[in-house]
Amino acid sequence: MRVCLLASGSKGNSIFIETEESRVLIDVGLSAREIEKRLAAVSVEAADIDAIFVTHEHSDHVRGVIPFSNRFKTPVYIHHQTREVFPDGKRLKVHQEFDSGASFHLKDMVITPFPITHDAVAPVGFTVETVQGKIGVATDLGIATRLVVEQLKNSRILVLESNHDDDMLRDGPYPWVLKQRIRSRHGHLSNNASAELLTSLLWDNLEAVFLAHLSEQNNRPALAEQAARGVLKNNGLCSPILAVGSQAAPSLCFNLENGRFNH
Repeated sequence: MRVCLLASGSKGNSIFIETEESRVLIDVGLSAREIEKRLAAVSVEAADIDAIFVTHEHSDHVRGVIPFSNRFKTPVYIHHQTREVFPDGKRLKVHQEFDSGASFHLKDMVITPFPITHDAVAPVGFTVETVQGKIGVATDLGIATRLVVEQLKNSRILVLESNHDDDMLRDGPYPWVLKQRIRSRHGHLSNNASAELLTSLLWDNLEAVFLAHLSEQNNRPALAEQAARGVLKNNGLCSPILAVGSQAAPSLCFNLENGRFNH
């Protein structure tokens, strides 16, 4: 099992997950051509992607979904309400609809979409379960509800939003209305809120944590990492490897088999 953040930030997001039998993307928020290049950087052919799972309809998550899907005939799995508001949705040729809370199978994967709080029509996080364990993904959420915590528990690999530093957002140049939207229940998780969520997800077999969707304007990788490491330090349960996603390039891939990050 390999997990990699192909892109992570306010301008485009995509997560690559590989198991023994499957290769999938969660969101395609960059151009299809750029995602193809980034897959190649982790030694994956774009034509070998088995499916795209869509979290919500915002452009930084779906910009390249239709071109990628249509070019490579990749099925798109999408919430039925998100499908109705999908940008230029009539061009989406191959898709399967799902509902929140209803698990579905893809080869050796069991995928469970679960509702999150964000200013989209029907935003979801995902868990992906295989015989090797569970991957939990939760980005673009204003708060971590009890349901989110329960869904993400017992994940061996976590992808968690760590969008902004509270002080940088407060003192930054954004209009007050936008600041309020980001800080709201339907906005984004701060570094501190992300660390609080991580605290509730620590367990013996947590092996890797990716911090995702960092704001270029209102955050710094060092600040996000500092908040997470404060939780992980001397926690007495686990010692997961920590990675911070980037907008500019793919992260290293975490390989569950050997417990290491590599290309």
